[in-house]
Order: sequence, then structure tokens, then C-alpha cells
Amino acid sequence: MKQEIRFCTSADGTRIAYALSGKGPPLVLAANWVTHLEYQWLNLSWRALLETLSKHYTVLRYDTRGCGLSDWNVADISLDGWIHDFEAVISAAGFERFPILGVCQGGAIAVEYAVRHPDQVTKLFLHATFARGRLKRAATPREVELVKLRYEVARAGWANESHAFLRAFAAMWQPGGNAEHQRSWCELQRASCTAETAVRHFQLADDMDVRDAAARVRCPTLVIHAEQDQVVPVEEGRLCAGLIPNARYVQLESENHLLLENEPAWARFLDELAAFIPATPPARKQKPFSDLSAREADVLELLARGRDNAQIAASLDLSEKTVRNYITRVFDKLGVENRAQAIVLARDAGFGVTGATLVK
Repeated sequence: MKQEIRFCTSADGTRIAYALSGKGPPLVLAANWVTHLEYQWLNLSWRALLETLSKHYTVLRYDTRGCGLSDWNVADISLDGWIHDFEAVISAAGFERFPILGVCQGGAIAVEYAVRHPDQVTKLFLHATFARGRLKRAATPREVELVKLRYEVARAGWANESHAFLRAFAAMWQPGGNAEHQRSWCELQRASCTAETAVRHFQLADDMDVRDAAARVRCPTLVIHAEQDQVVPVEEGRLCAGLIPNARYVQLESENHLLLENEPAWARFLDELAAFIPATPPARKQKPFSDLSAREADVLELLARGRDNAQIAASLDLSEKTVRNYITRVFDKLGVENRAQAIVLARDAGFGVTGATLVK
């Protein structure tokens, strides 16, 4: 699958690599644990998902700081740093409103991003994710000790295909996989980052807690989780769904953290994704929008994208007074009393979709 790799700069000057693939409505993948934009296509665990998504969406992915094609030598590996990377990529790609697919810790990052940028995120599709990292959900000192022991084992066995760490890691992520899956995991790990960076990512993810943020998510959310997931327990998926207002929860019959394309849960996953984030944007309803003039429709389009009056005026080369007059007429024709009501009605009808053409 062809992808275009580009670079942008995060808030602290870190160079971040991102990639676009496919064609269709936008879909953003929040960066998960360790990534490499090129080697993910070779990884047996990721390739099927990326190929499928790119057939139906314009997929935006990125390598977070310290990983893949992004800068490796970085001092700041933190949640704020990850969010700044996300923000830089969205700005560089020019995406305005979009759904996010978050896998594992990428789901926690997606939750935090959605709360900080509610005007951008239309939907959250969270797979195998958590609101509490391992250290936050550890119930005993022994559990804490085991979490920290994993750091030392990872340092010793990183990217070593014969090491017990890799075998155990691959077996946890995909118990249903085979030796080739294990080999491709090793290749992805070796290319993605150093052992020390991997441990720093482990530590940050294990200490993450986005429960407060989850309770403040306002966009439609679907949480999907395999019932026998050994990396993130199914209870964490249920907790996440319970924290996010009105989130829908789907439980899959699988033991795999990342699903295999030959298991029944894979088809269910794709069906749920297609239903929740349709590849074809909904057609605009004719009424009450059929009464709008072309320019009034343009103003409503920009309203639905979250623009203020000054931004609308600049986009359409109008004065702010003229924009206010247009908005008044739009409110009258739609039968609404305020901006918020107009935006809800417009978005429900398909306005605000990135890529819509304005009349000049």
C-alpha cells in the first residue's frame, strides 16, 4: 500500500514523522506504544488492519517522539509531549474534524486529545485500551514489583528474537499467532526504537491515568475489547466505557490483544468500525437546508467546522457585519435560536465534513 511520509515539528522542536495512506473520509490513528511508519506495513499484526483501513479512509498515522522515523534523541517523553506531537501532526496534515482510532495506550492518548480539542474530534473508536496504566491499577506491592521487573527484562531482551522477553511479549499480544508473527514483532521492535526508549515508554504508559479526562469526553465513543486480552484486561475496557458518558461497549470473543484476520472477532471488529465510522459521509438532508442560498450554505459549513465570525469573514472574503447578517438569515431558515443549535443541526445533516467545497 502506497503511503506518503512527511515531517513536522512538535512544540519543543522535536521532528515528528507522519504518513497518509488511502482515500476517503479522514481517520486518525493515535500513536500506540512503539511504532515505525514503514515497518508497521511489514508487521503481520498491523498490516491487515492498515491495508483494510486504507481501502476506505484517508488514514493519518505518525511516529511519536523517540520512535520510528521521528527524532530518537529526545529528553522529554511525557503525556504532554505525546499530545504536542499529535497536535503538530494534525496541524501539518490540515485535518480539521476527524474521528480517532486508538489502540492500547493510543486509546488513552486519544481520550486526552479529545478532551483538549473537542471541536476537532468527531468520534472515538477505542480498541483494547485502558484508562489506568499498570502501576495505577496494581492492587498489591507484588504487582508493582512485577511491573517494574519487566523494565529490566525488556532492557536485556529488547529486539533479541531468541530472548524469553520477546517470546513472552509476542505470546501476550497474540496468543493465536505463530513463529512468523513473533519474527515480525522482533523486526518492528528493533526498527522502532532503542531498548531504553522502549522502557521509558513502558514507564510512562504504566503510570498513565486518564480517568478524569474520560469522564469529560463529549463525542460519540465506541469501546471494543477482547474478553481474554492478556495485555490489557477486559475489566479495563469496561471501566473505560463506564467512565465515558454514553459510550457503547462491545466485547469480542478473542484472546488476542491485536486481532488476527483469520479469527471471527476480526470480522466483527470491522463491522463495528464501518457502522460507527462510515466510509461514505451521510448525504445532506434537503430540508430545511434546501432553502439556503449558496453563500448561506457556505457560512453554515464554516459554522459547522467551528469557525468564529472573523474566521468565516476571512475565508469568504466578507466583512464581519455581512457574516452576522448571513448567520441571522441562516438561523431563521433553520428555525434555531443560537449558534450551538445551528451547529448540531448542521453536523447531523453532514455539514462540517473536511474537504467540503465552498462557493467562491
